[in-house]
Amino acid sequence: MSPVLAGRYQIERELGKGGFGLTYLAQDLHLPGYPLCVVKQLKPQFKSPKQLKTAQRLFETEAKALQKLGKYPQIPQLLAYFTEEGEFYLVQEYIQGHELSQEIHPGQPWSEEQVIQLLQDILTPLKFLHDHQVIHRDIKPNNLMRRKPDQTLVLIDFGAVKQHLSELTQLGEKNQRTVRVGTPGYMPSEQAVGQPKFCSDIYAVGMIAIEALTGKPALSLPADPETLEIIWQPFATHSSPRLREVLQNMIRYHFNSRYVSAQEALEEVNRLQTSTVPTPAMDRVQLKPESTQVINKAHLKPAQLESLKSTLLSVPQPYQGSLSKFSFEVVTVNAWGKIIQQENREAQYFQEDLGEGIVLDMVAIPGGDFLMGSPEGEGSDDEKPQHLVTVPPFYMGKFLITQAQWRRVASFPQVNISLESNPSYFKGENLPVEQVSWYDCEEFCARLSRYTGNTYRLPSEAEWEYACRAGTTTPFHFGETLTTDLANYDGNYSDIDDPEGKNRAKTTSVGSFPPNGFGLYDMHGNLWEWCADHWHDRYDRAPADGSIWLDSDEWTRRVIRGGSWFLTYSIFRRSADRNHRNAGDRYCTFGLRIVHPVVPDLNQ
Repeated sequence: MSPVLAGRYQIERELGKGGFGLTYLAQDLHLPGYPLCVVKQLKPQFKSPKQLKTAQRLFETEAKALQKLGKYPQIPQLLAYFTEEGEFYLVQEYIQGHELSQEIHPGQPWSEEQVIQLLQDILTPLKFLHDHQVIHRDIKPNNLMRRKPDQTLVLIDFGAVKQHLSELTQLGEKNQRTVRVGTPGYMPSEQAVGQPKFCSDIYAVGMIAIEALTGKPALSLPADPETLEIIWQPFATHSSPRLREVLQNMIRYHFNSRYVSAQEALEEVNRLQTSTVPTPAMDRVQLKPESTQVINKAHLKPAQLESLKSTLLSVPQPYQGSLSKFSFEVVTVNAWGKIIQQENREAQYFQEDLGEGIVLDMVAIPGGDFLMGSPEGEGSDDEKPQHLVTVPPFYMGKFLITQAQWRRVASFPQVNISLESNPSYFKGENLPVEQVSWYDCEEFCARLSRYTGNTYRLPSEAEWEYACRAGTTTPFHFGETLTTDLANYDGNYSDIDDPEGKNRAKTTSVGSFPPNGFGLYDMHGNLWEWCADHWHDRYDRAPADGSIWLDSDEWTRRVIRGGSWFLTYSIFRRSADRNHRNAGDRYCTFGLRIVHPVVPDLNQ
């Protein structure tokens, strides 16, 4: 019988071994279905109990750091860590899929578009690492897994952890050797002498991209004998000069000539797509009387008025029909997930008829003031400073947009870009639509607005958080914690203080869980929801009126909110939690919920 570690993890087979220890595939016997996991074993040798005690402390520090990193969706989660018989163990999420090395083949060069997407897929999680002051140290095709369910790349096997944990084995030695982690072909010169930097990771990513672009293995590419620069551009003549320039700046021999971080490299890569991103068209329309009144109050000169009136889009109009009421129950839980309060409430809404028996429920959200973000001691720095925002009334979708609604609107005439009618990975008429980009969502809103005569758009980030909180100030609108009876997320592995629960491993039908105080469903979990705003690292200078916060740089990443079915840790499901993605990203964890403004959006 296979050995069982910690009375829980049954070893199935060895995955690999090296100077840093052994890696096993195992089953977790304490969970239903005995799911697979990865167990990494470090086998240090100590000469005294004092060394062992110090090593245990360092081990726990490194494990906790890895646990924080694993909260990111493209980094494996750390499920557990323990010591047994003087040996250290890390238990990590098993990534079902294949290595990137199975996609890159000699003599089969990739297209420029494929390489740009690859760079974005790798640099995005790498930016998260660098933002947390972590250097990976061993990025290579074998350490990038293409996850089977959503086809995203996952960054595995941190060289940083290898280096720090391997140093435990040297505690007390008079002549400690320099631990060098990395792989020839992807490891730059400074890392080879034990001095890795953030730009060392950039070098590795650049070499992977060059290997894909040229169809030449990284180790086979020659170097200039004088400058020591890698010679690769003659093998990539099918690519643009701009892409070649970006890649060359990633792999410069001297580290001070490279991009300094993943963020800088990612910004340059995103600019490569500038010419391919569709620009929304501006229609000429007949101004409504209300629109003319707004223009006349703008104190413009006569010539400006005439020019504006001839080209301006109609000012968005509020819904003019009658409202209906619906009743619902709001629940509140304590810190252990026990329901401590149940309250019956009512809200107003209207239905937008999309035809073919498909309707859209829009709930009236009253205006008001709220504190946006998290107080000191809670959440991350991007949720600071907490600040007062006054939000005008608006209507918000009662549910996430369903696949039936998406398919119907996708059949309406195109405004700017084409839409796939059935893009979702998980199929079902009443399941929320996913695998839609921010651009797709903008097109959805444009088509819906044109068809109905009412204005629809993505919510501002402030509108989203205000609607999610529904008057609450707790981490979740349900209270102090969240359970899988209240929302759809991976409850198999919880935070220390959170109750464990189910992992449905897929989206659930809209309306499957209790709503919040405004009568909105699935504000926590199920799918990340796109917002209209550009991403900002902090709330300094954020609008105080609930409006959409935009940058002059159109290619800045866009905000997503709410968490998804795939997430485990509750920190990513809180009302205040913020995240961001490239506007063109499509994953089976991304969806949308739309709003209809009551007050005209003069900036739209």
